[in-house]
Amino acid sequence: MQPIRKLAFVINEQKPGAHELGQALMAIAKKAGAKIKHTAEFPLPAGYLKGFDACCVIGGDGTLLGVARESAEAQVPIIGVNRGSLGFLTTFSADEARAQFAALLEGDYRIARRALIDCKTGPRRSDVALNDVLIKDAKPSRIVRLEVFANDKLVTEYTCDGLIFSTPTGSTAYNLAAGGPIVHPQAEVIAMTPICPHTLSNRTIIFRNDVKLRVVNRTEGSRLLVAMDGQRNMVVTEGMPVEISIDGRTLALAQRRDYSHYEVMRAKLKWSGGLLEKK
Repeated sequence: MQPIRKLAFVINEQKPGAHELGQALMAIAKKAGAKIKHTAEFPLPAGYLKGFDACCVIGGDGTLLGVARESAEAQVPIIGVNRGSLGFLTTFSADEARAQFAALLEGDYRIARRALIDCKTGPRRSDVALNDVLIKDAKPSRIVRLEVFANDKLVTEYTCDGLIFSTPTGSTAYNLAAGGPIVHPQAEVIAMTPICPHTLSNRTIIFRNDVKLRVVNRTEGSRLLVAMDGQRNMVVTEGMPVEISIDGRTLALAQRRDYSHYEVMRAKLKWSGGLLEKK
């Protein structure tokens, strides 16, 4: 891969050890001759990554999700260094980052491209999600009736607590907690998982990545909440459908050359045969 000569850092200083790790990695980058800048603010302001070769995110998966939209817009790959808990997206441990950062800056990494979900809630109102889009009633604990169409054909009407539309990357997040399947990140699909459906046969539906989904609120007197990656809420005008599809852009994640998705699953989900967490 191309060497990294311009590197932006996003450091979640609320995470234990993140500040110190950021200082260490920035020192390595400076020694390698890279131009750097850093911030502890996220989500990032528009244009923050313009002109940079990569962005190093130090924190948890939530920190990385807060950077994903700007990264996709600028088409700048993310180097995720985990100082959170699970670390499905921030795949470098602190020790791995310290040991491998100089080589990574010289091009010793690979790029994994991850799909993004595009969500529209009205004219000129759109956003993208790396993990998932959640649609539910704006009032907590209120049941909703949601009608779903795929390519203008009715799928069914759900009476439930909400619907989760997940990318393969996000399949191990809210989708998994709601009983949905784990999907390989290179699968070109969208998973739709109902939350606490009243009809027990309502289970996850897997759609092709070229599907155009439309969700219509059939609950009288209710407003919908549409949450993007659990971080940003979108306004839904009463009577307007929510439109969901795969975005034309992808998110680039920088990974070790020997990165193994199944190794990560074994370690993070404590599967049989899982590897012990590196200290």
